Amino acid sequence: MSTHKEITKVTTNTLQRMKQQGEKISMLTAYDFSMARILDDAGIDVLLVGDSASNVMAGHETTLPITLDQMIYHAQSVVRAVDRCLVVVDLPFGSYQGNSKEALNSAIRVMKESGAHAIKLEGGAEVVESIKRIISAGVPVMGHLGLTPQSIYKFGTYAVRAKEDEEAELLVSNAHALQEAGCFAIVLEKIPAALGRRVSEELKIPIIGIGAGMHVDGQVLVMHDMLGINKDFSPRFLRRYLNMYDQVKEATQRYISDVKSKDFPNEQEQY
Repeated sequence: MSTHKEITKVTTNTLQRMKQQGEKISMLTAYDFSMARILDDAGIDVLLVGDSASNVMAGHETTLPITLDQMIYHAQSVVRAVDRCLVVVDLPFGSYQGNSKEALNSAIRVMKESGAHAIKLEGGAEVVESIKRIISAGVPVMGHLGLTPQSIYKFGTYAVRAKEDEEAELLVSNAHALQEAGCFAIVLEKIPAALGRRVSEELKIPIIGIGAGMHVDGQVLVMHDMLGINKDFSPRFLRRYLNMYDQVKEATQRYISDVKSKDFPNEQEQY
């Protein structure tokens, strides 16, 4: 019997057990009540209230503009919808960098005001102090290494990270530092598959990949990408399971046509 089938409530401990048993962890982003309810009902293990809401919900070019208040609003909406999965919330840019006290305050606000189960933040050794402080307050932390979108202006590109040995070794050492600091899991974004495998094998905690190959402990995608709500984003790591953009567009055009031609509503559709 897989852990996935028997569990009624996914916790950080569940994910650890899944890694030990070799069962892959499924994770998607969610930002609103209606979609989160569907994804939870489908049996997803983890929902990430991602700062990607800045892109897919608000239309910003980067994840930087979204605020802590806005993240809490999205998190509240998702938490109300779920019965089973673990809900993790991104701390947005500017709410934790460079100041562990502010990081702690941000994490506590997310947990108190949204009812979420854990937070996620980007970075390696430079955020270890913040991670320790947040965990000491009883808040579980998920790390994020590799391509860290909040640092896009530092990198200047969304290209694959850690292809050179030096950056790869730094990533491995940062992953160990996050584990030592107490993170319950780490997201690895857009790195070579061999490096994803190495980190997953070296670390005891679950490693969730997005463009990090098949040998990590689980996978995450942005829901809007996976469902084909976005058409203009096609990285190699993305598999589209639906083409919702065209399907919703076609349904809307049929509705418009039926309204214009007076076909909708018909006799049966009125009081």
